[in-house]
Amino acid sequence: MVLKQPWWIPPKLQKRKKPQHSFSVCTGSMKQSYVQLRRVFMEEEALINKKLPKELLLRIFSWLDVVSLCRSAQVSKAWNILALDGSNWQRIDLFDFQRDVEGPVIENISRRCGGFLRKLSLKGCQSIADGSMKLFAQLCNNVEDLNLDGCKKITDSTCQALSRHCPKLQRMDLRSCIEITDLSLKALADGCPSLTHINIAWCENVTQNGIEALARGCPKLRSFMCMGCARVNDSAISVLAEHCPNLEVVNLSGCVNITDESVLRMAENCHGLHYLCLSGCTMLSDASLIVLAQQCHLLSTLEVAGCSQFTDAGFQALARSCRLLEKMDLEECILITDTTLMHLGMGCPRLEKLSLSHCELITDEGIRHLGMSPCAAENLTVLELDNCPLITDASLDNLVSCHNLQRIDLYDCQLITHTGIRRLRSNLPNILVHAYFAPATPPPAVGSTRQRVCRCCVIL
Repeated sequence: MVLKQPWWIPPKLQKRKKPQHSFSVCTGSMKQSYVQLRRVFMEEEALINKKLPKELLLRIFSWLDVVSLCRSAQVSKAWNILALDGSNWQRIDLFDFQRDVEGPVIENISRRCGGFLRKLSLKGCQSIADGSMKLFAQLCNNVEDLNLDGCKKITDSTCQALSRHCPKLQRMDLRSCIEITDLSLKALADGCPSLTHINIAWCENVTQNGIEALARGCPKLRSFMCMGCARVNDSAISVLAEHCPNLEVVNLSGCVNITDESVLRMAENCHGLHYLCLSGCTMLSDASLIVLAQQCHLLSTLEVAGCSQFTDAGFQALARSCRLLEKMDLEECILITDTTLMHLGMGCPRLEKLSLSHCELITDEGIRHLGMSPCAAENLTVLELDNCPLITDASLDNLVSCHNLQRIDLYDCQLITHTGIRRLRSNLPNILVHAYFAPATPPPAVGSTRQRVCRCCVIL
């Protein structure tokens, strides 16, 4: 599986031939130095090649990234063989190297790496299609982690090939693979029983049938991400919770058809949940928060932006039981008041990041409770208060005890002033403040018939 040349090298890394007269003006000493340097990298002269065994050299090369391996392959014949050995290509991530790769690149990777390859990321490689991935599945049947995020040409055929040839697959990212349907999930369920992590975000063709089949065939699932899958319903999530009790990470953002029933089933069966995103699930009520409080005491991250039916009662129950909460996104939970902040401040001492943007009932009193809470002095690092119209400079004064506060967002908080921000920065000099103050509308010109310039035009 060793080729003499790398299969692709960016133009800026390609070795260019020097003109024959390039050293005609060199002095004798320069010529001698060049000859010595060249001899150092010759296979028969290089000490590193003579003194170290091949196994150790391969171990050294295994720490190099894709670019470094390609460069090393151009140094000498010996290094070419070492750099392009399949054992050095067990984990390949093309995202930061070259995203416009074509199918032949993947085919050459497959032939070179074979059974060595464990992890491959093709994130953003939109030119990759089923043909190349079918060959990959046949040759790299020990792959455990495959990222196809944004590979829009991939269809069910790829997942069916993976099902037939890659039984060790554990992590699968199909985010934004818009051609994927239930057939892919059914194939993975049949052939990849060791699957622990799957991301099918924005795969809009996935329905209840596919998720139920996946849940029954992959009971080891620990992470399930299906943001934006509007066709997911309570039945799908109930089956998922029943057959995958080890779930720890669940993201149902934008799954607008789920109700409290889904959260109830997850809470009853998946007590190890520590990350849960329900943002945009507008049909949920306080019943969801209450059952999470009763069953999921390990929750550390809860995102419920846009869940406009949640009230203080639900968050009060949550704060009493989920004392490990570190990150909470409550944006557009429009019914909550200062009472929620009082309970979160007292019940969640580990709270680090809190978003209250567009929670228009929050006042200075709620921020005062938060600033005096156990979490404030030690842990609170990010506080988002965009579009909280009742917040004034008094709130900023109540946050000066939050010594670890790194960022505060105050966009469209019209009662916040420059003076209040300067006072906050004088106490917390390292804090990053995001705020916006609209420019004053200019007065009309005297004696002019032109219409007064509006504020929008000033901004533009």
